[in-house]
Amino acid sequence: MCEHCGCRGVEPIAELMDEHYALLDEAHQVRAALASGDRRTALDRLRVLVGHLGRHVHREEDGVFAALRDRGEYLDEVEQLEKEHVLLDDGIARLDPDDPLLDRAVEALFRELEEHIERENLGVFPVSVVTLGARGWDTVEQARRTYPTFLEGNSHAR
Repeated sequence: MCEHCGCRGVEPIAELMDEHYALLDEAHQVRAALASGDRRTALDRLRVLVGHLGRHVHREEDGVFAALRDRGEYLDEVEQLEKEHVLLDDGIARLDPDDPLLDRAVEALFRELEEHIERENLGVFPVSVVTLGARGWDTVEQARRTYPTFLEGNSHAR
């Protein structure tokens, strides 16, 4: 993932990117549990990931995406990323814990998640850093307060 464009110097964006790393780590844990045949642990870890992903998506959509939309910036990409959020949510909802091919469905979903995260980290996040004015950052901060990070060490994380 990108580390050289300067996005990580903007705290709300760095936090979203750190959440991306955490989500990918959680996906790895689910994959590892499935690979070892520990479906119960995989499903428990998947539930945690889904909860974190939900909060993260709200922060992105109500914050960065809304601010970009208000500025009329990167509209097609924001729309596509929001559609992908819906598709990921639908894919999660369709997962059947009793399906003998659950590992394949989870793997396909996680590949989509990885591609989505890369597009955000390399697309809308750098764009937001250079285009959002004070009003846009106010929108981002409001979303951040409404949906605090799930990362450890944050007193507001649940």
